[in-house]
Amino acid sequence: MRTKIVAGNWKMNCNLSETKLLLEGLAGKVEANENQKVIVAPPFTNLHYAFECLKDSPIEVAAQNINENESGAHTGEISAKMLKGVGATYVIIGHSERRAIYKETDATLAAKTNQAIKENFKVMFCVGEELESRKAETHFEVVKSQLEKGLFQLSELEMKNVVIAYEPVWAIGTGETASPEQAQEMHAYIRKLLANKYNAETAENTSILYGGSVKPNNAKEIFGKADVDGGLIGGASLKAEDFLAIVNSL
Repeated sequence: MRTKIVAGNWKMNCNLSETKLLLEGLAGKVEANENQKVIVAPPFTNLHYAFECLKDSPIEVAAQNINENESGAHTGEISAKMLKGVGATYVIIGHSERRAIYKETDATLAAKTNQAIKENFKVMFCVGEELESRKAETHFEVVKSQLEKGLFQLSELEMKNVVIAYEPVWAIGTGETASPEQAQEMHAYIRKLLANKYNAETAENTSILYGGSVKPNNAKEIFGKADVDGGLIGGASLKAEDFLAIVNSL
């Protein structure tokens, strides 16, 4: 059975006091469930505080990014071992903002993924198309290319530590949301790619999350689709009440 997951990507939001308030609103309100995971991804500066605050909670902690190098002269960067040392268990790789704003290439993302897997992280690997690709009806080709160049270098065994997040970039921060049917269509396509690359078991066991403006009022319908295993949540994860409502939609 695939694990259902709701992960909150806080992006560049929440100082330490705001983190404290948000985590206090979540801690103690999520019950342990072997078939379900709840994850929060605060900024680097608050990762250890989040880990300490949530250590008696089933909520896990993710980092929003990682450097592809083990160590060295990389000013301002954070390594896998550093992240592991402050309690992070997951890492987000390939988010659309990293691709678009910081120009991270498929080759860079493949290297980051390899480094994270080497250090025993669980990876949330993001894929998704821009509006131009959706309008040109090349969205399937875009997602296929992102997976093949950034993720499919992993072995079948390594893929057990990967969660895929589909982000229709045109539906992030725009007020637009892909319909549940559009989400299901792409998720089913990704699962087919996994089966073709690896096997049916890997495809069936890989959790695929939807990451396009999920909110309390649409989460249940989106999560109800056969191949949607939860969500990578942006803005709605910054309000404890909204995030918990989305978690409960699972």
